[in-house]
Amino acid sequence: QVQVVESGGGLVQAGGSLRLSCAASGSDYSINAMGWYRQPPGKQRELVARITNGGFTNYADSVKGRFTISRDNAKNTAYLQMNSLKPEDTAVYYCKVGGWGRLGPLDQWGQGTLVTVSS
Repeated sequence: QVQVVESGGGLVQAGGSLRLSCAASGSDYSINAMGWYRQPPGKQRELVARITNGGFTNYADSVKGRFTISRDNAKNTAYLQMNSLKPEDTAVYYCKVGGWGRLGPLDQWGQGTLVTVSS
């Protein structure tokens, strides 16, 4: 199994920056992709950014040009650099790890980290 732990959330003013980290650890699990999702209060969870083992990335239209996802495969860690933050970016941000366990494909979610952007 794999454990997923996010960190780096907090309170920031509009226009500021934060970097989120997602660390995956465990055994009997091969990571294929890592991604960031967010869920504002009262709204559905949505994809923010995703990166595969081969480096392919995709982003939500709302964050293109402002957010950058990266990955350190040696450390099994993904990062989300968030610049030019807006109040509408306020949400709980979750890291999801996609891969293969002993019984087949399996996604694992982190516990979430809160990002609050003040105006």
